[in-house]
Amino acid sequence: MNKGFWAAGHRPTLIAAFLYFDLAFMVWVLLGPLAPAISADLGLSPAQKGFMVAVPTLAGAVLRLVNGVLVDRIGPKLTGAIGQIIVMAGLLIAWASGVHSFTGTVAVGIILGFAGASFAVALPLASRWYPAEHQGTALGIAGMGNSGTVFAALFAPTLAKLFGWNAVLGLAVIPLSIVFVIYMIFAQNAPNPPAPKPVTAYLEPLKKADAWWFMAFYGVSFGGFVGLSSSLSIYFTDQFHVTPVMAGYFTAACVFAGSMIRPFGGAVADRIGGTKALTVAYLLAAITLSAISTGPSHVFLALGLFLVAMLALGFGNGAVFQLVPQRFQAEIGVMTGLVGFAGGVGGFYLASSLGVAKQLTGSPQLGFLIFAGLAMLALGGITLVKGRWRATWATALAGARI
Repeated sequence: MNKGFWAAGHRPTLIAAFLYFDLAFMVWVLLGPLAPAISADLGLSPAQKGFMVAVPTLAGAVLRLVNGVLVDRIGPKLTGAIGQIIVMAGLLIAWASGVHSFTGTVAVGIILGFAGASFAVALPLASRWYPAEHQGTALGIAGMGNSGTVFAALFAPTLAKLFGWNAVLGLAVIPLSIVFVIYMIFAQNAPNPPAPKPVTAYLEPLKKADAWWFMAFYGVSFGGFVGLSSSLSIYFTDQFHVTPVMAGYFTAACVFAGSMIRPFGGAVADRIGGTKALTVAYLLAAITLSAISTGPSHVFLALGLFLVAMLALGFGNGAVFQLVPQRFQAEIGVMTGLVGFAGGVGGFYLASSLGVAKQLTGSPQLGFLIFAGLAMLALGGITLVKGRWRATWATALAGARI
């Protein structure tokens, strides 16, 4: 992040995109840290708990496709404003009326999906201001907003203990409102946006194999990150019987590590190439998730393994988005939506599969092992395509590394 980087784009928009993304992600995973309290109150089964925390991830994945289209048609700033209003209104209604059933938690999860869809807004909002050689750093900073999941893990269990878990839904609106005002004042759409196209044209990238590769790669890296972010509070309380507050602290530490390393992953990818960075990320993730699947006997051993896994996955998130805007600069809005959709689907799969594995086998270990296998498949995929990428589209990008 040298002087050239800061002079290349629009700093107020980059900061506003980060703050919007940060608070949106805070509420997106809010049901995860609250899950132990909600489960105890409503009597949920392990499978229901896993599904409950996975619903916002799936809803966010689907809505990212919608936002990807809206970003290219009405601009990222207005798209983000609409999503923020929907989330704040939904949380206020849930707080005022109360949530009294599993079905009610699913309804809240769908509303929180609009917060998860912020991914498809914040990244193109920032990306369009920066040239190819700074994409990894710019999107790493904007994408570091996934650190908002730290706030959810850190404060939600304590606030639930003090005021009740339903009150947390209303309290979350306070910081959301503050950031909304900042966003509306400082965020600006970049000049020379892509010309509006027919809706069907937004699916054109799916005709290219590279789009599917990026979706697969992000489905593993981001899917692993957000799936663990939503599930770790449940894991630590179920497996080691720690208090919900302590589980929140452990989760916050893991999420913080994975979030803070994201811009580093993008910056490293700018220097050595995204494919090299992803190779390291997937290999390390596969090793640590395999170790976790053996069932660590001590809570701090498990915590250490999860920290390493989240570091690897967060690093990979930054590396993927060093590559995407270089290959699909003209379609960055819809590609952010498509790739983000795949990441959300990966997160839904991991969170829900851990709950199903727990209910069927008494342990979530099988879920971790299968996801480690997916990381190995992603490693094989990046090994397969990197040569072609460097020999074809990468040659047209002066100053960028693949």
